[in-house]
This record gives sequence, C-alpha cells and structure tokens, in this order.
Amino acid sequence: MPSHRMPSEADIISTVEFNHTGELLATGDKGGRVVIFQREPESKNAPHSQGEYDVYSTFQSHEPEFDYLKSLEIEEKINKIKWLPQQNAAHSLLSTNDKTIKLWKITERDKRPEGYNLKDEEGKLKDLSTVTSLQVPVLKPMDLMVEVSPRRVFANGHTYHINSISVNSDCETYMSADDLRINLWHLAITDRSFNIVDIKPANMEDLTEVITASEFHPHHCNLFVYSSSKGSLRLCDMRAAALCDKHSKLFEEPEDPSNRSFFSEIISSVSDVKFSHSGRYMLTRDYLTVKVWDLNMEARPIETYQVHDYLRSKLCSLYENDCIFDKFECAWNGSDSVIMTGAYNNFFRMFDRNTKRDVTLEASRESSKPRAVLKPRRVCVGGKRRRDDISVDSLDFTKKILHTAWHPAENIIAIAATNNLYIFQDKVNSEMH
Repeated sequence: MPSHRMPSEADIISTVEFNHTGELLATGDKGGRVVIFQREPESKNAPHSQGEYDVYSTFQSHEPEFDYLKSLEIEEKINKIKWLPQQNAAHSLLSTNDKTIKLWKITERDKRPEGYNLKDEEGKLKDLSTVTSLQVPVLKPMDLMVEVSPRRVFANGHTYHINSISVNSDCETYMSADDLRINLWHLAITDRSFNIVDIKPANMEDLTEVITASEFHPHHCNLFVYSSSKGSLRLCDMRAAALCDKHSKLFEEPEDPSNRSFFSEIISSVSDVKFSHSGRYMLTRDYLTVKVWDLNMEARPIETYQVHDYLRSKLCSLYENDCIFDKFECAWNGSDSVIMTGAYNNFFRMFDRNTKRDVTLEASRESSKPRAVLKPRRVCVGGKRRRDDISVDSLDFTKKILHTAWHPAENIIAIAATNNLYIFQDKVNSEMH
C-alpha cells in the first residue's frame, strides 16, 4: 500500500502487528495514528486468490503532550501495538507512546433500532399527548460502521520511555518496560501497576546497561524475558519473588576477544526479543545478526545468522550518521521454521532454519506490483559483480526496514518501509523461495 508522495515525519510507520487470527493488521505511526486493516474474504469467482487487506478503521490514538514538571515534550509516536485475545465480537488492542498506554475497543454496527415510542426519527422527544399507541422498536439494517472507543488509559507508570508492552497468556495482565523498569498491570486497573524489575542504580553514574525489550512467555504466565543493551537476556519467574531483579536464567554469548572493537558494545545491544510460538526458543536481533536461543541452554545461541555482515567494515560511518543505533525488529513464521528481519536499502532477510537457506528481498514500488514475484537481491563487496548485484557502497541507509510482522498461521508478511506498508504473500503451495 505504497504512498507516492514525499513522506512527512508524521506518516512514518513505527509499529506493525497482526492480531491472533491474522484477519486484522494494525500499524501505528509517528503522528500518533493507528490504522487497522482487515482481510477481505476470498471471492467466489477466484477461490485461490486469498483476500487482500483493506483499511478497516483509522483513529488518533495519542496526541503530543508536555510534561510541565520536567519541561519535556512527549511525542505522540506509537511505539508498540499489542492485540488482546478476542473474547467476544469486539476486538481490543493496547497502544503506547513514550509514557501512556491506552486500551481501545473496536466494534461493528450494522443495525440500528427504529420505532421508538417517545422519540421521533431524529431522536427528539415526542409530545407525550400525541402518543396514542405503543410499538416495539425493531432493528433495521444499516451501512457497516466501525466504532473505536477508548476503554482505559494507563498513565504515570513510567519515568523513562516505554520501549515494549506484552500481553500475558492469562489474558488479565500485561507488562510495560522502559529503559530501567518493568511494570505489571491488570487490564481492569489503571491507577496502579506493580514494579517487577528495577535495574536503576542508586547512583546514575553507575549505570552500565538499560532494558531494550521484554516479552511474556506465550504459554507460562509466570515467565518473561527482557533483553539488555549489553547483549544479554534474562529469563525471570514471577513465582520466585515479587521483584524479579534476580533472574532465573541469564543467556549471554561470551565475546570473542579477537573481534573486540570500539563498536562491540553498541552492535551487541539487543534491539528485539521474541519467544517462538512453541515457547521453546527465543529470537533476538542485534545490529548485525539474529540469534536463536534454546530456553534450556544459556551458554550460547543454538543458531546465529548474519543479516548484513558486509557492514562490519562500515561501522565507523554508520556511527557518524547514527544508523548504528537503529533498532531492527525480528519475527517468527507460524511454525517457527523461518525467521525474518529487516535491513537497509528497503531490504529484508529471511532465514530457513531447516534448510539453512537464506534470501534477501526488497520492499519497493517496482517489486510490489500486484501478483509480482519478488526477486532475490544480492549485495556484493568488491570483486566481480553480477548484473543485478548491488554494491555495498550504493546502499541507501535512509531506507530501512525496522518493523516487520508475520501472519500467525499463513505465509503472509507485513513490511513497514518508511511511510509505506507492504503486504506480501507466498504463492499457493509454494516454498519460501
């Protein structure tokens, strides 16, 4: 769904999230808006053409605010969206900016009551002396209306910027994490939260790492993981203690001294962590790699995939233009067999864990014509170039795929490229590539 005009800052997509069935897809942007797309049902004329995603609802989730006590502007940018498991006909989602989390309810209305006794067609009260008989109001069909209403606002829970939210498998609680603390909230209680992790030192000069992401285990409501800027993962068990500062497991890869450089700590910072659907593995993304960790093995990851190793020689210039601090996300497919993450030049990478094959694809207007098949792309570093290869020196670092999402059951992916949302799907009964 590419837009052909120059992107304004407010239009840049900042998060993408499928709901639990994959029928709805939500995006948030830097202007504080949430756009929900709904998958159209399959057409009877073409049973094999899967339904496409069309805009279902758009609403303003957050507005810019000003913290008068700290003289700080609070951006309206949506940092994260998380869908709640569906309990009834309505859908619910959580959206957050840097400070405030909101719970939204999305409902449909396609009928309206008519034939009131005391009101006329325009809703005005009738003169009671004119009412001579009673009638039973009836529901008449009307054009479908999607209504989005704010149900709860969870404010004042964080001193620092919220970087992640995660809904618990108990469907009653969720957590929110900022740089130094993680809070546990009940979805029905807005005026208080419970602090479950606090890594803030007594003296801020002693601060050596910050929390970068956190997520609940998909099946065990007592387990959660959080990642740090030092490249470590801490698995915590809420049954062990109320304050989970002491982790149950620490996942950390020992550093190779021969690779040590000025940039080592920056590029080892974990920008995203995701549990697999099975709950057995964790996927992490740092600047140059994605890693798969087994919950039963803390010493090292069981798989490491190079996302764009050709940038290792360019770290100095990436540091100067601040790209080295970009926070890329990662995603599992529905069966945990393929992983996906973004890169520069509007490229995104896929790694098949079984065949060990990987592919680089591009989200661009040329490649996103309807029904067009994506061609694998290749970046070359010096030496001979094939015809379609792209030189590492000609990569566009302003075009970056930070936010991606994978349909929970099917091979459908959503890719956010600046102000464009691309949705790609696998050919029927075909392999990943």
